[in-house]
Amino acid sequence: MGHQRGAALLLVMWLILLLSGLVAGYAMSARIESLQGNGLARSVAAREAARAGVEYAVSRLLVNDPAQRWVPDGRSQNLVFDGAQVEISVRDETGKVDLNAAGPELLAALMRTQGEPADSAGRIAGAILDWRDEDNLVQIAGGAEDSNYAAAGLAWGAKDAPFETVAELEQVLGMRPALFHALAPYLTVHGALAMPDANFADVPVLQAMGVERPQPIAGTPPVSASGTYSIDSRARLANGRRAHLSVILRVGGNGLTGSSYTPLRWQDGAMTP
Repeated sequence: MGHQRGAALLLVMWLILLLSGLVAGYAMSARIESLQGNGLARSVAAREAARAGVEYAVSRLLVNDPAQRWVPDGRSQNLVFDGAQVEISVRDETGKVDLNAAGPELLAALMRTQGEPADSAGRIAGAILDWRDEDNLVQIAGGAEDSNYAAAGLAWGAKDAPFETVAELEQVLGMRPALFHALAPYLTVHGALAMPDANFADVPVLQAMGVERPQPIAGTPPVSASGTYSIDSRARLANGRRAHLSVILRVGGNGLTGSSYTPLRWQDGAMTP
């Protein structure tokens, strides 16, 4: 009889331990899901704050009053949205070097501003022209056509067509990742100008052009007529959660009801503290 009672007591203790383990596991799972849910909610809130920065920037670009309209020259603008701190910068795409329109001298000069030696900068500039032109002739000053890519062991050749994105530049023979990342902020495929608009250009672009930023006439800020802009919007919540939106868009209606712009590129780079 005593052995039966001892066995029963031992069984009850094992059941209690088993149930305790199950409850602890459930509590831990619920805690993890709660933390994940809270983190997701904060990330969504940060992204929406960054999105609000983009929408606000568009509204300021479309203001009729020149005194209230933002000048798209890359300067930082600040916005408080539902307690979030939002930093916004807007750049007219005509202030950048267009990969499909710029000549080899400007392309090489921009590379030199980033520390690239003159000889390799000239060769890469030639390769950029060979990438976008339709012929199979290598530039006189140096460049790269299909045979050069093959000799370098690459599975592709010159595209012989215009650049569709700035990211394509990474495929051009001679382009290195570090150089590409240094150049990318100053490049576009939406500018359509052989020479950037100095009113909206960054310092390296002005240096490559060999000019200084024009001094605006008092009370008359430079006017952008391109309608195509890159917008960076960085949001920070009170709890430290951050989000970053980097977009290129063309303002104006696109046929969709209520639409005030057309996205050309939309990159969401949400960040945590």
